[in-house]
Amino acid sequence: MATEILMPALSPTMEEGTLAKWLVREGDRVKSGQILAEIETDKATMEFEAVDEGIIGRLLVAEGTAGVKVNTPIATMLEDGESADTAPAPRAPAAQPVTAAPPPAATAPAAPAAPAAKAARVFASPLARRIAAERGLDLAQVTGSGPHGRIVKTDVEGFSKPAPAPVAAAAPATAQAPAPAATAPALASGATAETVARMFADRSYDVVPLDGMRKTIAARLTEAKQTIPHFYLRRSVQLDALLAFRETLNKHLESRSIKLSVNDFIIKACALALQQVPDANAVWAGDRIFRLRPSDVAVAVAIEGGLFTPVLRDAHQKSISTLSAEMKDLAARARTRKLAPHEYQGGSFAISNLGMFGIENFDAVINPPHGSILAVGAGLKTPVVGKDGTITVATVMSMTLSVDHRVIDGALGAEFLQAILQNLEDPVAMLA
Repeated sequence: MATEILMPALSPTMEEGTLAKWLVREGDRVKSGQILAEIETDKATMEFEAVDEGIIGRLLVAEGTAGVKVNTPIATMLEDGESADTAPAPRAPAAQPVTAAPPPAATAPAAPAAPAAKAARVFASPLARRIAAERGLDLAQVTGSGPHGRIVKTDVEGFSKPAPAPVAAAAPATAQAPAPAATAPALASGATAETVARMFADRSYDVVPLDGMRKTIAARLTEAKQTIPHFYLRRSVQLDALLAFRETLNKHLESRSIKLSVNDFIIKACALALQQVPDANAVWAGDRIFRLRPSDVAVAVAIEGGLFTPVLRDAHQKSISTLSAEMKDLAARARTRKLAPHEYQGGSFAISNLGMFGIENFDAVINPPHGSILAVGAGLKTPVVGKDGTITVATVMSMTLSVDHRVIDGALGAEFLQAILQNLEDPVAMLA
């Protein structure tokens, strides 16, 4: 019997994706670990590997198809001797649990039917079925370790008949598989497309469909502004000492083709400040706070159609030149959407720098579950009053710290921002 290959969840937040490119054709024999397709998630283009061996029967989803829900059948895999003509048949049974799962949970009479349907269907790879048949094993007793609880070769080979545990574990594995598709969070509420279209019925406009990234940005930032109690702290920092120090360092590093930016120093200053004020190195976790030990600093990177926030892990332990090289690499791969999920998820704090675009100051939106985000403006020549009371000209940069009041109180946020300012105004100390 043909086995369905389902759209995988390639990141914890993925609900749907675009099947960008098939790397196999119908009739191709594939092995475990072979790349089957390239799939665009909400943030990146990732490779999808086969979990077992078999023959590609039908490709059920065409290249370039967007909005394919997680757990939707995208292809079928055949065993030796099976005909591709039978391949489309398995698609109908798989589609029913995804669309019909909510009703049984909502009404009591339908509940008894659900276990019977689940018991009748065991998801296993062709090779796993073949090995199980040769050994006389009941696949219903085997716990699957493949995607969505699917039983693969290693599960059958490592199964021992007397062990009772897999019997209890097998049902939850398959029962929970459709859950991600059934619990998809809604996007931002507001006027419907039909309502807005009526408002502009006599005007000319172009419709721009939302891709996965824009949907995710809309959902997360709406969540942030609706659920996070933001407050804002503002400071101005004098950059003249940092700019002079940067110029000196860049001259020494010129032979190594290294050129440090002001943003590199800001990253280092924030990473050290998170260590100097450890209570600010925290995230909100629903009913508790997680206080991180390392300084994992996220940095916003603008790309076409959206943005990424790649994370520089253990930034407090790295030199400024190392942070600079790592940031350039992450930014370059972000712009081609080649970052892996672990490279843009996590961190307790973020930096958003619009100074390079001439923005003098702004307020950034916290990226949950982060406890804060620093908005950085442009460095401008500004008249200031010196310590001796005379007026002089200095390069002044504005900083606004957006803070989650559930995680960081006002005095703690002020202490954290003060630590950032001191690191920037005394850059030599950051090398100690």
